[in-house]
Amino acid sequence: MCLSIPSKVVEIDRDEVTAVVDTMGVKRKVGIDFIADEVKVGDYVLIHIGYAMNIIDEEQALASIETYKEILELMDEEERRRAIEEGDNCPEGGGNR
Repeated sequence: MCLSIPSKVVEIDRDEVTAVVDTMGVKRKVGIDFIADEVKVGDYVLIHIGYAMNIIDEEQALASIETYKEILELMDEEERRRAIEEGDNCPEGGGNR
């Protein structure tokens, strides 16, 4: 399943064209090639196969995160872990750059 949970940008490396994002407590490095000129620390982004694809409004991001939290509360521990770690890992690639 391909999910794109809003992720908060916590660090940017302009030389490597990457960012570290926080997805509900899980931090990982993603490519920012498609939005490099626009993204800044504190922005919320949607990720697809290891790349931040677009910046989304903070209010929408926080509302989406709350919905995901409600869904995760209904899952057992193993399902929760898988959903967060594999959420944006479509068959074509991984969530980490």
